[in-house]
Amino acid sequence: MATIDNLPPLRQVIETHELAPKKSLGQNFLLDLNLTSKIARFAGDLSQCDVLEIGPGPGGLTRALLSEGARKVLAVEKDPRCISALAEVQAAYPGKLEVINADALELDVSQHLTGPVRVVANLPYNVGTELLVRWLTPENWPPFWESLTLMFQKEVAQRITAQPGSKTWGRLGILAQWRCECHTVMSLPPEAFTPPPKVHSAVVHLKRRDTPLYDADPKVMNRLVAQAFNQRRKMLRSALKNFVPDMEAHIEAAGLKPTDRAEQIDIEGFCALARQIAPHMRQG
Repeated sequence: MATIDNLPPLRQVIETHELAPKKSLGQNFLLDLNLTSKIARFAGDLSQCDVLEIGPGPGGLTRALLSEGARKVLAVEKDPRCISALAEVQAAYPGKLEVINADALELDVSQHLTGPVRVVANLPYNVGTELLVRWLTPENWPPFWESLTLMFQKEVAQRITAQPGSKTWGRLGILAQWRCECHTVMSLPPEAFTPPPKVHSAVVHLKRRDTPLYDADPKVMNRLVAQAFNQRRKMLRSALKNFVPDMEAHIEAAGLKPTDRAEQIDIEGFCALARQIAPHMRQG
């Protein structure tokens, strides 16, 4: 399948608009429209949703989302070179695509979207993890989005879906799985991209939970998990010794062992510890 609409093939779009991918922007373009359509379908029925896409580049995934029937796509692109290519997609799908030339880390997208919202993106490698953490740690829960279907380096995807006790278990997996159902839905080799990255990639689908798995103050939880995994090979009593007074007693009161290491603790254990120490953090 050379195309999914009446627009030119992506290689021709890149040549016409001189869109050689920039390493400084973390750009690795996915040019196979079969693959972009598959990713769009993993996000589910989009006909009643606004879709947020970060880093559309020449518009391959954008076109797939629109072809699959998205109510509206908001595409946020930092690279001004891509705007003219995306304008052609806008013309082909009148009233369906809004393009903003901006840095996604600095933009409040809520003003441009009407719920329900799903996020679908081949995220630039250099900002992917930071964006995910922001989406997982908003001021209020549930967030503005109902699901995230995101492309990452495979190593990041493995951290998101990791299990306690594994080498990849850490802050990212806890934050994601505490508040979402997380599944890797697709893997892609380097040669699927232009230019080919040095690593494999994977698409992860995260469906938000209306309420987290276990009760805990999110700010306490975020700080606790970050410090516990800052020195992941240390025992909890050492890694958290200055977190609040009498930390070792709090660890035991939460049903954990002070000699355990962070990578051994599951989400329920961290939530129990967060609840235990929260009053002491508020007191100073």
